[in-house]
Amino acid sequence: MARPRAKSRPDPSAPSRPCEAPDCPEPGEYRAPKDRSRLREYRWFCLAHVRAYNLSWDFYKGMAPDQIEASLRQDTGWQRPTWPLGRLGHGRLDPELLRDPFGILNGTAQPTKRAPNPDAPPPELRAALDLLDLRWPTDSLALKARYKELAKRYHPDSNGGDRSAEDRLKDINRAYSLLRHKLAGVQASAR
Repeated sequence: MARPRAKSRPDPSAPSRPCEAPDCPEPGEYRAPKDRSRLREYRWFCLAHVRAYNLSWDFYKGMAPDQIEASLRQDTGWQRPTWPLGRLGHGRLDPELLRDPFGILNGTAQPTKRAPNPDAPPPELRAALDLLDLRWPTDSLALKARYKELAKRYHPDSNGGDRSAEDRLKDINRAYSLLRHKLAGVQASAR
């Protein structure tokens, strides 16, 4: 099935002129380029004749294959001059532009490792410490005292069965268990 053609519209800025097709009495409302070397100069046709002109239009008509190839290559750069990379300038680069004090470009850079901060909590314990509002390093006595205080505050019996307090107590129990096991491992390795 053939696609329906888009309707052509007359050029509203076009002055009233006759169709340039021989023996055509219709007004020339549609423009078409004169030829490939004069694309901004137009011939004026009626709708039927501009369609026929466009069907027969061949930009490359009369060109040799090497001329067509040159035209296509020129179109790839939008008819702008281009140069091969590295052919611009003096041919030598300023050595200061290539200075690499950190050895990144030649692969000799060594990643710097930060010394672990002994006062910083291990990453896996930070959330638990924040939940229990404790500072690192902590000991098992401070942990147990803080746990008892929070367990009494958020226990469902103390809060009349409040679901949010019950959920908070579950989080506190998980945090306490994690910290207690971690502190037991630290104390065992210190012996």
